[in-house]
Amino acid sequence: MNAEHEPTGMTRLETLRQALGQGAGRQVHRLVNSMHPAEIASLLESLPPAQRDVVWDLVDSELEGEVLVELNEEVRADLIRDMETEDLVAAAGNLELDDLADLLGDLPEHVHQQVLRSMDSRDRERLHAVLAYEPDTAGGLMNTDTVSVRPDVTLETVLRYLRMRGDVPENTDSLFVVNRHDRYLGTLDLARLLTEDPERTVGEVMDAEVPGITPETPATQVASLFEDRDLLSAAVVDATGGLLGRITVDDVVDVIRDEAEHSVMSMAGLTDEVDMFAGVTQSARRRGLWLGVNLATAFIAARVVGLFEATIEEIVALAVLMPIVASMGGVAGTQSLTLMVRGLALGQIERSNARWLLKKEVAVGLLLGLGAAIIVATAAYLWFGNWRLAGVIFAAMVINLCAAALAGVLVPLALRRFGVDPAVAGGVVLTTVTDVVGFSSLLGLGTLVLM
Repeated sequence: MNAEHEPTGMTRLETLRQALGQGAGRQVHRLVNSMHPAEIASLLESLPPAQRDVVWDLVDSELEGEVLVELNEEVRADLIRDMETEDLVAAAGNLELDDLADLLGDLPEHVHQQVLRSMDSRDRERLHAVLAYEPDTAGGLMNTDTVSVRPDVTLETVLRYLRMRGDVPENTDSLFVVNRHDRYLGTLDLARLLTEDPERTVGEVMDAEVPGITPETPATQVASLFEDRDLLSAAVVDATGGLLGRITVDDVVDVIRDEAEHSVMSMAGLTDEVDMFAGVTQSARRRGLWLGVNLATAFIAARVVGLFEATIEEIVALAVLMPIVASMGGVAGTQSLTLMVRGLALGQIERSNARWLLKKEVAVGLLLGLGAAIIVATAAYLWFGNWRLAGVIFAAMVINLCAAALAGVLVPLALRRFGVDPAVAGGVVLTTVTDVVGFSSLLGLGTLVLM
């Protein structure tokens, strides 16, 4: 949408909502279909269901497939459920093979089969090659539409070949160099193709340092490789080096975005494909499960407090100080947990360096615990005038912050070992540990020293 169509100071979403409120269907149609499919998808995800359905009906049919690919899974499933079979087949038919592979699994089975029947045998074979791999791997990300050249031909020959071909696949920044057995050798950058002496051979100017990526490589590792080497595209090769396809930077950007959304949403126990504007019952059911897990762990901490009921009745000051111990432990533990989850996601933490990290985090917890304990113990003494109470809170703070640091490292490692996402479950387990250790150390020491 061009800037001149938007009132000054209004976002696209505000402009669209204003047009919807005024019943200006023609204006909404023009505004929506002037956007990029990714922008349309973002707008649809930002609208309540009723308005979303109105806008979706106004999206031009040739854009529907590309918009569906850009939507999160929950919103996409809702829209697909209400679409006619012929519309779904037409939408899928307008997609590139890698995008079609992403969408095909969400289509009803009868639509899935009809889409496959509508394709020629070559495209169907290429599609099956992509579908053979998990979506979050290099094979699942790749597009089989590549341009390859031999190392012994001249650059002039390559230029003539490209002119005869007429076009190149979208986002092509380099050609792949292969031998006569179609084994990947390196890349020929288009800039070098255009600027080098046309009499030189491809083998003389190609870059043999760009590695091929195996199709089983996790998508996160692919993203790291693109980041480390500043790649715009990369070849996907089989175990023998045979060229299978290519991955382009636009696919990698999607991986990075998905990982970022996953990290944020997982901390709240939600999936990154959640529809923000889903119905009340659906949203409550999704969140209720996680709250139930947290409630169960809270009862554990409450039980620990209940064991020292008599101590709390005698020494009310301990009840006043309990939230301080639990809060400080929770914050310290969350800091360690966050660093560990990030390190695991980036592949920076392995068995060889985990022990060093454990020692380092415990040392940091001890140092922070001593600093916080001095401040809290001094405040407790000035508040209640009891040096033994100050000593108890001092010891409890040191113990809990050390335990928090220990849990912040061990909990994500243990969860990862058992196949559980540390970003999802780590916070609940950590909070339980710091609450139990904090309450039991404060009230246990209080019982021993003050009773």
